[in-house]
Amino acid sequence: MWHSADRRLSSVVVGALLASVLAGGCGGGAHDGGATSADPAVQRARAEVERGPQPPNAYRGPSRGSPAQRRALVVLVAADPTDGGIAALARGVQEAASRIGWPLQIIDGHANVAGESAALRAALNLRPGGIILGGINAAQQQAALREARAQGVPVVGWRAAPAPGPDPKLGLFTNVTSDPAAVARLATDYVIAHSDGTGGVVIFTDPEYPIDTYTADELASNIRRCQRCSVLRVIDTPIATAAIGTDAILGPLLRRFGKRFDYILAVNGAYVDGASTALISAGRRGDQAPFSVVAGEGDESEFARIRGDHYQKASIAEPLNLEGWQLIDELNRARARQPASGYVAPPRLITQSDVPNGAVFDPPSDYRENYLQIWRR
Repeated sequence: MWHSADRRLSSVVVGALLASVLAGGCGGGAHDGGATSADPAVQRARAEVERGPQPPNAYRGPSRGSPAQRRALVVLVAADPTDGGIAALARGVQEAASRIGWPLQIIDGHANVAGESAALRAALNLRPGGIILGGINAAQQQAALREARAQGVPVVGWRAAPAPGPDPKLGLFTNVTSDPAAVARLATDYVIAHSDGTGGVVIFTDPEYPIDTYTADELASNIRRCQRCSVLRVIDTPIATAAIGTDAILGPLLRRFGKRFDYILAVNGAYVDGASTALISAGRRGDQAPFSVVAGEGDESEFARIRGDHYQKASIAEPLNLEGWQLIDELNRARARQPASGYVAPPRLITQSDVPNGAVFDPPSDYRENYLQIWRR
């Protein structure tokens, strides 16, 4: 049953000039209509997109920290190692663990709460020097995190809580992620500017993860500040089954909203994988609306779609490799009984005009050497 436009639909089916930035992500040209330029939301969005990316030194990491602690096993419990963002993060964690001299073991959480609980129990049985939660909702794993505290095992998270930074109530020394509010602002700024303030948006999110729920709420709130934009639906459906679920959901939305539906805002690129199947079936080319924008992570498959103008126009990317290094550094601080770094990497708007050639957004900021200098002190 379809609910009203401002309600969620739960699914069980499983720098450069503004013109060049928008043209790079446009594919068919931005929407026509200068009449909306008086809208303050449109003016603000254009200014933010035109402002361009953060300078490279914003991605250098913290300026000081703790010398490398003694060798100890670290366990990365990955919610779903096949997820592009988690896989990219894991490569950064592996790289950093090798350079600091710590052995690393990765345990698969099998993309469900029970599997993640079993993986955490297995991790604790190894008596590690630290545990990393890779894309796991810490609130759903409180029994294991209480046991970690009892054993004196520090736990750091990646997208394990709604906000970056320490979260002692959840049992996290710190949570590493870009600010989801900043991610949502960049995504909606792009949509508002690209549509000239007329975008009709469907938002895809996963209620299992608080950070994704928060991001989706921010996306919807930002779009509603635009006078002639509209949130057509906010749809809750699991990331783990998005490739199938989104395909089944999108067809009815295309028929229901027609030309009003011209943007997909998703918290994970897996939704765009599913959406592309439905769009192909509907006879839509990759450069035709609805245009997809992914608010968070940024992985190889997203960049390939943007590069090929294939059902995705933009991604709000996090520096996943850098965040892998930060996770190891935060564990090092925890083991040294020092406070968390407080560093939060800014997200980056990626369009066809500046899509990376590699698998991830990896800023040329010398963050690796920065961390190595900190650990050598």
